[in-house]
Amino acid sequence: MPVLILASASPRRRELLEQIGVVHRVMPVDLCEDPVPGESPEAYVERLAREKAQAGYRAAGACAPALGSDTAVILDGEILGKPRDEAEAIDMLMRLSGRRHRVMTAVAVADGERCLSETVITEVGFVTFDESRARAYWASGEPADKAGGYGIQGLGAVFVESINGSYSAVVGLPLAQTSTILKKFDIEVWQSQPDPSA
Repeated sequence: MPVLILASASPRRRELLEQIGVVHRVMPVDLCEDPVPGESPEAYVERLAREKAQAGYRAAGACAPALGSDTAVILDGEILGKPRDEAEAIDMLMRLSGRRHRVMTAVAVADGERCLSETVITEVGFVTFDESRARAYWASGEPADKAGGYGIQGLGAVFVESINGSYSAVVGLPLAQTSTILKKFDIEVWQSQPDPSA
């Protein structure tokens, strides 16, 4: 059974693969993540996921299929990436406050012959909060490396009023779709399972 290469440094994606029992090896890749002029958010995340998967496959010496993924928070058609500093994080959070936004996550797997991908769109609704709440959240350190400036799986969960779609996709990897794609590369889920007595 082939080992999967995870072409990402994201601890959340690693944890999600571990959650469904997929044995993998982490091999992050460094790519330019700037959008192409005129590129739609959906095309953007899918292109990056595919490029990461293909780069991961090459970086691993073509020894196993590689998985790449990309997540973007979309508000009013604009991609909200990882905040560069506190001011940008506060601006993002205040724009998201009391509103619904979309989270797009693409997953791709490449093996040199094929590159299969899928994009999942989830709608997330935020409660209304004030700037002091946003600043306190920034001070926690969590928003700094998160698309849109928040982590649904962490402290940022307090902002989430509703979710319509895939929770795991908002965290960073749509597990149902990932499992389907991996099966096409003969990679099964539940290869390793946690000890229930632990």
